[in-house]
Amino acid sequence: MSAAQPKAPPPARPPSDAGRAAAFEDLTARARIRDAALWHFAEHGYERATIRAIAAAAGVSPGLVRHHFGSKQALHDACDEHVLVSLRRINSEMLEDPSATSGGRLTIKPFQRYVARALAEGSSTVSPIFDEMAALTEQWLARADERRSDPPAVPRAVRAAVLTAMAAGIPLLHTQLSRSLGLDVLAPEGDRLLALALLDIYSHAIIDVDFAAAAEVGYASS
Repeated sequence: MSAAQPKAPPPARPPSDAGRAAAFEDLTARARIRDAALWHFAEHGYERATIRAIAAAAGVSPGLVRHHFGSKQALHDACDEHVLVSLRRINSEMLEDPSATSGGRLTIKPFQRYVARALAEGSSTVSPIFDEMAALTEQWLARADERRSDPPAVPRAVRAAVLTAMAAGIPLLHTQLSRSLGLDVLAPEGDRLLALALLDIYSHAIIDVDFAAAAEVGYASS
């Protein structure tokens, strides 16, 4: 296989990276079930994921899954809530301490494919997660707006929604992006390259204010 067409092996176990297997074993049964479900929903989609397979991955019985969550839909709802709470916590940590960005990306990795799968399937339950991601992005834009010398052309909420959609496209297109980079962006080295690229892009303007103002004139007259 050439370097230009990387193919990552399927994860040996669902919860997260192989190096975190011990941490997975230390989780409560409920948390193990939830993490296993996150992986299965991301890998197979809601319809194909089964209580039996999730239970096997978590090392529990199907009956215990139903005891803790009741149904597959309730388990899916619990995964959604866990993603929302975790995104808020990670975003807050990164806002307060930029050095936490690396650890935050590692923590958020299991959620990226989960959200990407829900978006690709057109799941109705993914809308609150997208809205939350956009709201968190607004916090970063608020910081950036404080340093702007020119007024924004559109409201902050609009810019946040567009940025969120662009960011969500990365896990959706991870196969094509990995092919272009020559590294699997879901693996540590590929993710590191992706993170450095994003930091560089976000920290340097692609076009200047005068160029943008000239382009906006055309849209105003159309």
